[in-house]
Amino acid sequence: MGQTLLIKNMVCARCKSTIIDLLESKGLDIDAIELGKIIVKQEVIEQYTAIKNELKDLGFELIEDESKMLIEKIKVVVIQCVSENNVNAVFSKISKEIDKNDSAISKLFSKSEGITLEKYIINLKIEKVKEYIQLNQLNFSEIAHNLNYNNSSHLAKQFKTVTGMSMSEYRKLQDWDRKELDQIV
Repeated sequence: MGQTLLIKNMVCARCKSTIIDLLESKGLDIDAIELGKIIVKQEVIEQYTAIKNELKDLGFELIEDESKMLIEKIKVVVIQCVSENNVNAVFSKISKEIDKNDSAISKLFSKSEGITLEKYIINLKIEKVKEYIQLNQLNFSEIAHNLNYNNSSHLAKQFKTVTGMSMSEYRKLQDWDRKELDQIV
C-alpha cells in the first residue's frame, strides 16, 4: 500500500532529483514521480513530520489542504506548458487535470493566489522570455513565435508592461533579474 505526496514548488527535474534523494535517504521506495507529485510504495506516517520539515528546509512544502492541492496542480500544468512552449494548451490541460470549467478554475486561482491565472501565465511567459534573451540563441520574433504571441510587438508591449523595460534594454543588463518559477506567486 503506497502513499501519494503532493509537493509545492517542485518545478523541474532538479527538484525531482532532490526529493527522490531525500525520500530514498529515509528508506522509502519511489513508485512514480512527476512535477508536484510523488508516489512512494509504503506509508510515511512515522516519518511524515521529519519529511515535511526537511522538504521545507529545501524550499518545498507538503500540501495537505485540498484547495492548495488544486492550486499546485494548476501551477504545475502551467509551468509545464510554458516550458514546452505549449501555452495555447494551458486551459485544456488544466481542465483535464482538474474536473472544473475554466471560470471556476480562474476564480479558485485568483482567490487563493491574489493574482489572476491569466496574469500568472503572462508572468511565467515573461520569465521564459528573460531566459531566452539570456541564452541569446533566438531573436525577438523567434521568441514571440515560441511562446505563441501573435507577433513580436505584442510580446514587446507585454514585456515592457511587466518589467518596466524593453527587451533590448533587458538584453544589455549585466544583472539579469530573473525570478525562480516557484516564486512567481
